[in-house]
Amino acid sequence: MTPQTTETNDRLSITLETPIKRGESQIEQLVVRKPCGSELRGTSLFGVARMDADAIMTLLPRISEPPLITAEVLRMDPADLVQVGVFLAEQLVPKSLQAAAQEALGN
Repeated sequence: MTPQTTETNDRLSITLETPIKRGESQIEQLVVRKPCGSELRGTSLFGVARMDADAIMTLLPRISEPPLITAEVLRMDPADLVQVGVFLAEQLVPKSLQAAAQEALGN
């Protein structure tokens, strides 16, 4: 399976490298949305920004569609977790700084 991602300003749709088994079915695609302030409770912004696994695993059940339970997140393929982490880290950077960084890089 070739992983595919689609990203909009506030959502990331991922075709998982390793589907998540849930009962008799499997979750093959996951949508992650930009968290709001209350969903960041109990985690560290710095941890999310540096893609700390614990911070991502705390946050992911709150912002995933379908909603994942903690046990499912703990069993995720590291490659899938990294895709989520990159998206979440980018969401913490103000758009004005993102534009400036893109301009500096010539993109």
